[in-house]
Amino acid sequence: MGSQKETVGRFAPTPSGRMHLGNLLCALLAWLSARKDGGRVILRIEDLDVERAKPAYTRQLLEDLLLLGLTWDEGGLAAGEPGPYCQSQRTAYYEGLLQKLRCKGLLYPCFCSRAELHAASAPHASDGELMYSGKCRQVSPEEAEKLAEKRPPALRLVVPDREIAFQDGHYGEIRQNLQKECGDFILRRSDGVFAYQLAVVADDAAMGVTQVVRGRDLLSSTPRQLYLYELLGFAPPAYFHTPLLLAPDGRRLSKRAGDISLSALLEKGFSPRDITGRLACCAGLLPVPRPASPQELLPLFSWDKVPKEDIRLPAGLFERP
Repeated sequence: MGSQKETVGRFAPTPSGRMHLGNLLCALLAWLSARKDGGRVILRIEDLDVERAKPAYTRQLLEDLLLLGLTWDEGGLAAGEPGPYCQSQRTAYYEGLLQKLRCKGLLYPCFCSRAELHAASAPHASDGELMYSGKCRQVSPEEAEKLAEKRPPALRLVVPDREIAFQDGHYGEIRQNLQKECGDFILRRSDGVFAYQLAVVADDAAMGVTQVVRGRDLLSSTPRQLYLYELLGFAPPAYFHTPLLLAPDGRRLSKRAGDISLSALLEKGFSPRDITGRLACCAGLLPVPRPASPQELLPLFSWDKVPKEDIRLPAGLFERP
C-alpha cells in the first residue's frame, strides 16, 4: 500500500481592503481543515486586478493572519519555487497555459461588452455571472481581425454539452452542465487581465494544493475549474465549501460596505482569541462564545459540526456590553 498523500491546503485572499469577519471565518476553517490532517498551508495573494489590489492591503493581510495565529508554511511574499505567490507576478505562466488551450482550438475572441450581454437579457449562472449565449463563437477570423481594430477582445473557452460532477467535502454531490448552466466562459478579459477561473487552477496545480476550502459562493465555479483541470492534464484537489457569514440583518458581508473588520474589533478591545473563539462558535465548533486560538480549536474541528446553511451573525456578538 502506498503512503497517503500529504494534505496541502491554502488560503488565497484578494488584498482589496481589510478582511471582514466572513474572510476570517473562511481562513480559520481552511487552516483547521488542513492542520487537522497534519497538512501544510500555503498563503497565495490573488492580486491580478491591480486596480483593486493594493500592496498596503497585502502587508496588512499578512499581519492580520499572523496576529490571529493563522500561520502558513509557504507563500505570502516569499520568493522561490513554486512561487512567486502573488498572482500579479505569475502572468507568463498563465499565458503559457492559455497557449496550450489555443493550440487545442478551444479559445475564441469575444467582443461582447457587459452592457450588450445585459441588453440581450442573458440568463444568469447560479453564481451571479452572466451566462454566455455563444454569440461570438461564429465570428470568422477575418471578421474578428476587423473587430479587434475597434475593441480588444476577451478570450473565451469553448465548453461541452455535458455534465461535470464532483463530490464536495461538505455539500455532497454537485452536478452542472457547463453549456446549459454556464456557457463558454472568459479566461482573459478584454483589458488583458487573466480571469480567476484560469489563474486559480493554474496556481493550485503548480503549488501542489490538494485541498481547497472556500466560501459556497464559489461552489458553482468548481465544475468550470474541473473542466480546466481535465484539459490541462492536472490532478484536481478535494473541495470543501463553507457557508457564508451574513450580517445580523441577513445581507452578505463585504469589504466595500465597510463591514466589521479585524482592526475595528481590536479597537473595541477584543483579543485575537476572542475573535477566533466567537467565529468558531458561529461555525458550530464551540457551544458558546469563549476565547480560543486556532491551535486550541484544532482538536474540536470536524466538518460534521459546520452548518450547511449560511450563518447569520448573532446581534451583539461582537459588541462590548
